[in-house]
Amino acid sequence: MSMTTRKVLREALMLDGPAGALEALLEEPREPTGEAVAVLCHPHPQFQGTMLNKVVHTLSRVTNDLGSPAVRFNFRGVGASDGEYGQGLGEADDVIAVAQWARARYPGAALWLAGFSFGGVVASRAALTLQPAQLISIASPAGPMAEILDGQQPDCPWLLIQGDADEVVDCDAVIDWVNGLAPGPELLVLSGVDHFFHGKLTLLRQTLVNHLTVATP
Repeated sequence: MSMTTRKVLREALMLDGPAGALEALLEEPREPTGEAVAVLCHPHPQFQGTMLNKVVHTLSRVTNDLGSPAVRFNFRGVGASDGEYGQGLGEADDVIAVAQWARARYPGAALWLAGFSFGGVVASRAALTLQPAQLISIASPAGPMAEILDGQQPDCPWLLIQGDADEVVDCDAVIDWVNGLAPGPELLVLSGVDHFFHGKLTLLRQTLVNHLTVATP
């Protein structure tokens, strides 16, 4: 499915989080048509991950072009957000706080959670509590995912996108982990895609649009 790029309103926010204020950016289509709101999670805070990451930006564009608002935010200790690194569990609590804000701002809207790399890991943990309408984990390592889920699985539709040329996340390990789950996420392996989606953001964008158009409200 092709997309129409929509004009977007942007609002800088400071949201209440469990470790203090969280710096956030709300991006909302001027002509909203969707019934969802997306909360987007960035890569690892200890490796320069922020809400301005290009994959997270792509997630926001996709959500907006489908007619729905997106809120991305900096985890505790990143940018203007208060606190310090929380070993993944603290960051999952940050996701829950932002998602609760989004649900209050858009009552009745379906919640989408999505994250890239570390962000996908902590989004999966938050999904255990939030039970979103859709969870998307992009290039998220199997080991940390298994550890943070601690034998549990999110009870929601779950898409995991992985590149087969990922130099950071072992694609074979991700496949093996998913194959050992029941039911587990839907896994899409993208050919020739590295961890940072260099030259492949358009492919990622179209993949997300195709999935979200068919699979969610």
